[in-house]
Amino acid sequence: MLAFAFSAAAEPGVNLFKIITVRDEIVVGVGPKEAEAIGGNDVTALGRALKGSGELTVWQYAVRKGADGELEQAPLRRISILGHDSLRVEPYATRLRVVAPK
Repeated sequence: MLAFAFSAAAEPGVNLFKIITVRDEIVVGVGPKEAEAIGGNDVTALGRALKGSGELTVWQYAVRKGADGELEQAPLRRISILGHDSLRVEPYATRLRVVAPK
């Protein structure tokens, strides 16, 4: 199962998506360059990219405490997502500030 959704709290150009498999869930971010490479920054573009190429490399995001002490969603590491028939797409949103990868 695979889930992607836009985060209303994201910085301009950074879109967050939730990946759900039968084993676990993770949050990933897609920046402008990645969105351009896959042909868009929405659920449909990501689904087509996974279906077409079979894999997608994105930033995994995690919650951390920012320099100001507030919680934020920040890039953790680059990961590769492999397409699979048991993946699905569904909405995800966060109220936390989203930090763009550097």
